[in-house]
Amino acid sequence: MFDVEFAHYAWLVVLLLSALTAWTTNFVALPGNWIIVGFSALFAWALPSSADQIGWHTVGVLAVLATLGEVLEFSAGAAGAANQGASRRAIALALIGTVVGSVAGAIFGLPVPLIGPLLGALAGGAGGAYAGAYLGEMWKGNTLEHSASVGRGALIGRLLGTAGKLLVGVVMIGTLAVHGFS
Repeated sequence: MFDVEFAHYAWLVVLLLSALTAWTTNFVALPGNWIIVGFSALFAWALPSSADQIGWHTVGVLAVLATLGEVLEFSAGAAGAANQGASRRAIALALIGTVVGSVAGAIFGLPVPLIGPLLGALAGGAGGAYAGAYLGEMWKGNTLEHSASVGRGALIGRLLGTAGKLLVGVVMIGTLAVHGFS
């Protein structure tokens, strides 16, 4: 009995560390919360004897939370730019700029151990959202002032959306921990 219980907790620790690693990918605009759902589903499938702690019900709850995180991220990012009168072109370019800026920020943040790539990705994503929205509005022939306003809206929306998604990811990891150790 002890060996089965020990194995469960060992795999649970691996799941939680994997979930934490997946959570950090949210900083670079990747679907980290959905990766957490995938790891949890793998755990539930591979260890059916742990179903009373982390089973398919828990995976379902995590999927609902991941959906909420995506809705928060997308709606805040788009609303920030749209609130300033952004065009569809500016919103699309802001999304592309977010991904490119996040990856570039993570790469340039590498010299600072551990937290550098995360902060670099966050700043790069926000800067990319600003640049994309700004360029989209300039491309449409709008004024410098309007383009900068839309860019600021996209930047603020991106930061708020990412913060919301990160917060949902923390709740997901907490849910796993509570269910796994109960």
